[in-house]
Amino acid sequence: MVACNDCSVTTKDQSQNPVFRKVLWIALFVNLLMFFVEIIASHIGDSISLQADALDFFGDAANYAISLFVLGMALHLRARASVVKGLTMAVFGLWVIGAASYRVFVGSEPEPMIMGSIAVMALFANISVAVMLYRFRDGDSNMQSIWLCSRNDAIGNVAVLIAAVGVTASASRWPDLIVAMIIASLSLSAAFTVLKLAFQEMWGPSQT
Repeated sequence: MVACNDCSVTTKDQSQNPVFRKVLWIALFVNLLMFFVEIIASHIGDSISLQADALDFFGDAANYAISLFVLGMALHLRARASVVKGLTMAVFGLWVIGAASYRVFVGSEPEPMIMGSIAVMALFANISVAVMLYRFRDGDSNMQSIWLCSRNDAIGNVAVLIAAVGVTASASRWPDLIVAMIIASLSLSAAFTVLKLAFQEMWGPSQT
């Protein structure tokens, strides 16, 4: 793992990069737009995995907004912002697990055509953002939380596509519920990584 001193220098340089700021603004806009698209589609298609992905888009939009706000600040302040983001990601993951567990007993079979078409749109949006953010994937907890969000989103969209195929093949809601659980586990894993690094930065030897 890169030492905190190195992370601070790297992130400071990146925070002054106008390209990085522009990418964050683009990512913020794309994620807000896809949140509204997916939350509407999740209700029309009765899909818990689309709903989970929609909430993930909203959480990522908040992530990018916080990241834009704290760019250029001291490392310990960026780390505190990362704690907030990490806790939000964890809450999201737990909520999705609860919602999916509830739908095991209550709910109907989702609409696979809506799931698949929206997942393709979301995958294109997330891959575009991930490609733009790839060069900025290293650094402190704030930078890593940004990259983990974009990476997890793309993985989640592929999973929703697989769920749509599974729903069609099995004529049941189980593939939708399983994929929702996968998306939740990705969020919890990313939250653990971000919180671990953030606490190291807050309590480490260097807090520049």
